[in-house]
Parts: sequence; C-alpha cells; structure tokens
Amino acid sequence: MDRIPAGEELAQLSDLPDGATRGLILAEGEWPVRAVLVRVGEDVHAYLNRCPHAGRPLNFLPDRFLTPDGELIQCVAHGAQFDKSTGECVAGPCVGDRLTRIPVVVEGGVVRTAGELDVASLSHPPW
Repeated sequence: MDRIPAGEELAQLSDLPDGATRGLILAEGEWPVRAVLVRVGEDVHAYLNRCPHAGRPLNFLPDRFLTPDGELIQCVAHGAQFDKSTGECVAGPCVGDRLTRIPVVVEGGVVRTAGELDVASLSHPPW
C-alpha cells in the first residue's frame, strides 16, 4: 500500500482512555510504518513511532510510551522525552526536535486519518 486514504479508521475512542497510548502499524513491509496514538482529554494526537534522535521505535513493550508519571512520551532507548500534545522533545538527546505528527481527527467516537498519508514518505530505514 503506497497511500492510506483520508478517513481510514485507526481506533475506537472508547478503546483509548484519557491518558492512554496505543501503538499501531499503519503499513507492513521491510520497514513497517508504526505509529502511536496518545489521548489527552478529548483530543487524540498521533505520531510516527520513531525517535528523531536515532530512528528507533519509542517503545519496547506494547502500548508503553509514557514516562512513569504519564506526563510525557518517552523513548525507551535513550530517554528522550516528548510533549504529548505537540511531539516536541523537551528532555534528552534531541531537545528542540520533534516527533513526526500524523494528522488525525475524532469523528463519532472513531479516530481517523485526517488526510491521505503517503506511506513511502514515512517508511524509511532508521538511519
């Protein structure tokens, strides 16, 4: 799949409680395109599951993306920490950089892609 259409269902909002995260695979392949959904109140933010510091996935365990206090997204490899609402790195080796945002909308209790996603532009080796 080269593109994911706008409006593609990613998750049910009811399956993502406030403060929770969920990892998902947007596209399979040699370098699968992985994403993370983060719920903050009524808002859901989505990012590419790839740390800008070294290109590694942010998590080691399924759906475990947050600091112990649940306030920030944390990269398990080098400890970089990111604001949940903006994706900006606020601590660690990539301060000032940010996670790659994936535009999403919540419509009728469903989290969907807000626009068409070009999988090829998101899928590249982590170096």
